[in-house]
Amino acid sequence: MNPNVQLAILPNIGLPELLIIFVIVLIVFGANKLPKIAKDLGSGIREFKKSISGENDEKKDEPGDTKK
Repeated sequence: MNPNVQLAILPNIGLPELLIIFVIVLIVFGANKLPKIAKDLGSGIREFKKSISGENDEKKDEPGDTKK
């Protein structure tokens, strides 16, 4: 891929644009819900990474687990 090609979906986002987005999110959701939204977003990203890396597929047998 040519490094000089930019995606139209992701233009250059700087600090002023991020601040505007943050203020809009703050107005829409309110200050009380922002920590819960951030926690849920982080948890979702963590689960996505686990599913991509295959950590859930290779579960180790626990000592009390008996298989027949």
